[in-house]
Amino acid sequence: MAMQLGQEGLSFSDEGGGFTLKAVSGRGTLSDPFVVVEEVTQQQAVLVIRGFTEVGNRIGTDHTAGVAVTKVVINRTADVWQSFQLELRQIEGQHSPYEDGLSFAQNTAITNAFTTSSFPNIQRFDEPEDRLVFSGKSVRPGESAKFTFLITDMSPISKFFLVQQPLRPVSGLPATFQGAQAATVQRRISQISYRWRQKHQP
Repeated sequence: MAMQLGQEGLSFSDEGGGFTLKAVSGRGTLSDPFVVVEEVTQQQAVLVIRGFTEVGNRIGTDHTAGVAVTKVVINRTADVWQSFQLELRQIEGQHSPYEDGLSFAQNTAITNAFTTSSFPNIQRFDEPEDRLVFSGKSVRPGESAKFTFLITDMSPISKFFLVQQPLRPVSGLPATFQGAQAATVQRRISQISYRWRQKHQP
């Protein structure tokens, strides 16, 4: 059975699968972010968030809606994670384009300073999807990782998705080509797949 937790106007649910939602706290402000604690059990975990149309802007940007989030993810898989990706989507099965307004507060003065992680390296991609890639350390089974970031939208909708992908070492690549570089390779594959679907789907 899915777990759904309400906190300060937003609702968080693990109905998308791949993890167990354990706790939510905070107010979504810069000084008191929403803190979401999860136990990730699969190679893709989808957090469903509702209520963004009513929450307003709590972080001082010019967006219609904006909140600060800290995620604590516990590795309950059998794999060692070498990187971790977060992607925002308005529709679960489709990448979020630049034009839809949903993003990790792109083009704002505070986003880079506020976006932090227990992983030392952070990469930000705005096209063809809104994605953050964290890398540079290993997270073994039973260990945890922490991510802090902003979510904003100029035209918020009632429900959106945060797709989470912990990445294990890529088989066949040398040790020096892991982490951020391996994540970039997988992102390129995702881009090619996305463009093919855009061209061939009716």
